[in-house]
Amino acid sequence: MNANGIFGSRAALVGHRGCGKGVVGGYRENSLDSFLGAVELGLQWVEVDVRRTRDDVLVVTHDAGRDDGAFWADLSGDEACASGVLRLDTLLEALPEGVGVDFDVKSSLEDAPRDRALTTMGLLGPVVRREARRRPVLVTSFDAAALGIARELAPGAPRGLLTWVEFPVGHAVAFAAHLDVEVLALHGGSLKPNRVEPSHLQRPLERIVETVHATGMELMAWCPGTRFARQLIAAGVDALCVNNVPKIVDELFAVQGTGGRGIPPVTRRDLV
Repeated sequence: MNANGIFGSRAALVGHRGCGKGVVGGYRENSLDSFLGAVELGLQWVEVDVRRTRDDVLVVTHDAGRDDGAFWADLSGDEACASGVLRLDTLLEALPEGVGVDFDVKSSLEDAPRDRALTTMGLLGPVVRREARRRPVLVTSFDAAALGIARELAPGAPRGLLTWVEFPVGHAVAFAAHLDVEVLALHGGSLKPNRVEPSHLQRPLERIVETVHATGMELMAWCPGTRFARQLIAAGVDALCVNNVPKIVDELFAVQGTGGRGIPPVTRRDLV
């Protein structure tokens, strides 16, 4: 782990599904070109969705199945790859050493009756151990049990709890703090007034960040817009998992005077 923590001394940009959700800059999400494109734009971290196939091949894809309703857990690795899905090992071989990988573990219904070591996270454990020898790694999941399996099978690898869109921030911070994880990965909407927590129920952003840091955790916000990303950086978040990497990099690094409404501009010295 970095002496300055998982993400370093300045806020890190993490490429969500590579260069971003959907098709960004001509790159389809979770494709090899999308991940390499994010690295070419200067990102030192990428977020990688991990699922397993019927024959226990680990693949990189967000959704549980194809548009025709076929689930990856019911298909072989060869069938998944014939559908355009990227093998995890292919991605890791192509990524330059030193580029950090946030493994977003997507547990499936089919994991439930399996032994812990044969679940998606169980199969990923040896991969995480191997990759930790040549790059920064992080294991994140909405599935708290998967994070427990990660601790068993990849001891020493940092783990992060993901929370869903606009999940109540107080619940999330308390949950993660007593779950014994190193990172809390909150949806950006949880960090500002939203449908679940309107303004009179929302703690100030700086108070939230301070509380997370007081527990010893680092805070990553996923999918904020550019303007809110500036506020998050100013408040001291440790990482931003961002969509549309080319756009957000250009806008964050743009010269904009005071940044408007008291939000400071961001320079490359503020990010890693």
